[in-house]
Amino acid sequence: MRRAALLSLLAGGALLLVLLAWQGMDSVLSALALVGWGVLSITALHLPPLLLDAGAIAVLLRPTSAAPASPYFRSALLARWLGESVNSLMPAGQIGGPVLMVRHLTQRGLGGSQATAVITVSTTLQTAAQLVFTLVGIAVCCAYASGNVTVPLLSVSGVLLLLLYAFYVAQRRGLFEMLVQGLGRALPRHDWTHWLERARGADLAVQSVYRNSGSRAAWSFALSLVGWAVGVAEVWLALRLLGHPVGWTEALLLESLGQAVRAAAFAIPGALGVQEGGYLLLAHLVGLPPSTALALSLLKRAREIILAVPGIVYLQHAERRWRRIRAQGAG
Repeated sequence: MRRAALLSLLAGGALLLVLLAWQGMDSVLSALALVGWGVLSITALHLPPLLLDAGAIAVLLRPTSAAPASPYFRSALLARWLGESVNSLMPAGQIGGPVLMVRHLTQRGLGGSQATAVITVSTTLQTAAQLVFTLVGIAVCCAYASGNVTVPLLSVSGVLLLLLYAFYVAQRRGLFEMLVQGLGRALPRHDWTHWLERARGADLAVQSVYRNSGSRAAWSFALSLVGWAVGVAEVWLALRLLGHPVGWTEALLLESLGQAVRAAAFAIPGALGVQEGGYLLLAHLVGLPPSTALALSLLKRAREIILAVPGIVYLQHAERRWRRIRAQGAG
């Protein structure tokens, strides 16, 4: 698994270098030089979506509407920040972030099955919100592009919708138990009894969250959707700083479809190279020079690094503290 992630990372890095060489490294660096310290303002604009995403997790963590929100929000915010940091910088694909979020919530006192359930459900709802956001972007794209792109874009959206629905159905029918059973068939020499019991516990917790969350699931979806929409401001500001200002409609198109491209490349750490290629394909729709499109993508990566490096440092501190507490408990 780790070898596959590293190979994907190398392939993505090679693609990025090819794109930079194709468009001209000097022109891309010249565009980035216009931004300078403005990258900090772009980073600041990512904080509202981060807070909204944390809220989408926190509402599912709260057992009742009367429970105090603050402890759950702090746990959710740290988990979300660390999950994004891992997805941005570590060669673990997009699965590393959710796994880390489950681990962090468990370390902060939530049961393992419950943490797995909350992150699984919140990830599903966030993906559903992204699909809605992508459909809005497709509608905008159809207004910009010729009619012959409408059918392919809607076809892709239909496939994504079916995959999301299949993921939801699998959760309701015992996703984790099915995964462990599949591993058992692939590796029959191992004893999977313990893992099978844990998988069944996680499946029951997932089904309980869906059954008992009620309006909290709707709130989680709504907060995720608003989080995706607020991210449009980041693209709008970045392009102004790059010297190619666009309207809010063009920024919406770039952000919604750019994020969809990144999500489609979930197996590649950070969607390295693929994100840049996606922006190049979208650039001509809104009249952006290719070098500016690449600079926009690299600005987003700079923002990720600014937020993710402290996250990784905090993660290492939290892991050492957790191991120390476990060692003291065992002693």
